[in-house]
Amino acid sequence: MSNTLHSPTGLEAQSGGALQGIKVVDLTRVLGGPYCTMILADHGATVIKVEPPRGDETRDWGPPFREDGESAYFQGVNRNKRSIGLDLATEEGKSVLSRLLESADVLIENFKPGTLEKWGLGYDDVLSKTYPRLIHCRVTGFGSTGPLGGFPGYDAVIQAMSGMLSVNGSPDSGPVRVGTPMVDMGTGLNAAIAILMAIVERSRSNRGQFLDITLYDSAVALLHPQGNNYLMSGKAPTITGNAHPNIYPYDTFKCMDKEIFLAVGNNGQWAKLAEALGASELANDPRFKDNRNRSENRVAVKQELETRLKLFKCDDLATNLLEKGVPAGPVNSIPEVMEHPHTLHRQMKVSDGNGYNALGVQAKLSRTPGSARRPPPFYGEDTRAILSEAGYGDEEINHLIDNGTALIHRKS
Repeated sequence: MSNTLHSPTGLEAQSGGALQGIKVVDLTRVLGGPYCTMILADHGATVIKVEPPRGDETRDWGPPFREDGESAYFQGVNRNKRSIGLDLATEEGKSVLSRLLESADVLIENFKPGTLEKWGLGYDDVLSKTYPRLIHCRVTGFGSTGPLGGFPGYDAVIQAMSGMLSVNGSPDSGPVRVGTPMVDMGTGLNAAIAILMAIVERSRSNRGQFLDITLYDSAVALLHPQGNNYLMSGKAPTITGNAHPNIYPYDTFKCMDKEIFLAVGNNGQWAKLAEALGASELANDPRFKDNRNRSENRVAVKQELETRLKLFKCDDLATNLLEKGVPAGPVNSIPEVMEHPHTLHRQMKVSDGNGYNALGVQAKLSRTPGSARRPPPFYGEDTRAILSEAGYGDEEINHLIDNGTALIHRKS
């Protein structure tokens, strides 16, 4: 496999990235933590992915798999990282981890709360004293304290427990899981934001700190506007399908060939929509004079619009509406999105030309852009190099590999 990546438009990294010089020891697995560390790695941080003897289990989450056995799931959130296999259940493994932390800026892990403490590597008692500038980020389901403290957490379960699932779906379907793992990925984003805030603060205090990031907190924080609507009104939110609970028309509507999403947030956009549909009289209809009236008369709004929308092809109408300043877009499939000219223009698809294809870098920085420089690592492919850089000699490295403390191949 080539060790360089490129976008279909030939984007190349112009710098080492905004986080060049930051070293992250990544003990996370599955999604939330790895998504966080990929963001950091995309922007230049050196991320050492420390994998247990059996590896990150998402390497086996498929199909689809590449010909070399790597899963799309794992490949999607682990680029730009280096991999070392390490058995942290052994004293020598913990010693190696301690050596890696000597030069690290960030430690991120998603073990069950209390695991590092059990290993003699708790933040308060050991890490904060031994490595005072270290930022320790812990990603868990519920945190370590409280009624649910210490329990395991998974995206769909947290969607259900947090109320997110209760407001997703339609009256016909009932509660439905959000199709993409928004809790895991939102938690990964929160972890990345917290790490960056801690790095900025450290530049003033010269001290690290502990970051407590949970799936539960992240999910509850995402309950906008429904959560805030409830806190103000005292009324439990109901499932509204694709429609917005506060704005209308903010929903899917049927065109001649497929569905369009309209997001009309003010009276000016409503008037422009009516004009584009050849129905200017709708702008003057007292039932629809403002958002409050349109929200209260949703059935009538939908009937009036779909009667006219069925005369238009979706893509053409959406473009016309966008040109007029009306937020609108076709309901596209994933294949349509991946081949869309704007996806390619924004370099949101990357490839190494040898079978690795993935989503691009979402945050665009002008002077220090992020980049997809290196495909996700094979298990343990950097074990020897990482140990050498940590100061281990060849004989010591061979000893660690021979006794199973460090690994270059996954255990079955």
